[in-house]
Amino acid sequence: MIPFLHLGPLTIPTFGLMVATGLLVAAYVLQADFNRRRGQLQKYHSGKISGAEGAKDEGFLIIGIAGLAGLVGARLYHVLEAPRELLADPSMLISRFGFAWFGGFLGGFVALAILAQRFRIPLLEFLDICSPAAAVGYAIGRIGCLLSGDGDYGVPTTLPWGMSFPNGVVPTMERVHPTPLYEFFIWLAIAAFLWWLGKRALNGVRPGGEVFCGYLILTGAARFLIEFIRINPRSFFGLSNAQTASLISIVIGLLLLWRIKSGATPRAAAV
Repeated sequence: MIPFLHLGPLTIPTFGLMVATGLLVAAYVLQADFNRRRGQLQKYHSGKISGAEGAKDEGFLIIGIAGLAGLVGARLYHVLEAPRELLADPSMLISRFGFAWFGGFLGGFVALAILAQRFRIPLLEFLDICSPAAAVGYAIGRIGCLLSGDGDYGVPTTLPWGMSFPNGVVPTMERVHPTPLYEFFIWLAIAAFLWWLGKRALNGVRPGGEVFCGYLILTGAARFLIEFIRINPRSFFGLSNAQTASLISIVIGLLLLWRIKSGATPRAAAV
């Protein structure tokens, strides 16, 4: 694998490069979603988001803020999983490696909740717009884990597509499941499905929040299953911390979807 790219005097971590690429692509996806929902959003705010002059760069602003908040949350969650190690070596807080998916979700969610209020869009509809972009960004970021060999790979396997990471940040000579690659394809498929859900909502009368619920349920289920072949340590009832977080994500998504289906007021179709 290639943990670093050496360009003359510059040394570029491939993980950071792919995270940056993921944020950039996610911003384009988010901006495209804003643009296609412009008529729908005009009823909330005629200026910043949906006006002819407004829908130009909101996606980049939102992804920039939420992406940074997500990275901070992912790093904090990861180091707080091992508080003794953090106390012994506080420099872990600023390491370039070790980010937890659920911490990134929490950090990004808090930022998005604040931004939804800033842009005067109902939170659930705002999260609907952001969900496909979030899935795309995560998928591309996982390629960074694959290139750097940072320990996010799986258990040993004899399957023909098994990979070894002799030069990785966390090296292994054994052929293991390339779980970052699995997640890349799965999260891209989830993003495509969420985009389709958003398109369906635009073509009919649907309650806000369905796309976000799909994100919670599908990404939670995907991560829960992937963890069975990951090398993460087990904690609660033989599950990893990520699996516990994934179950929480699935349950919240199902409960929220049930509430939306049973009592929410449908949103109007786009103009």
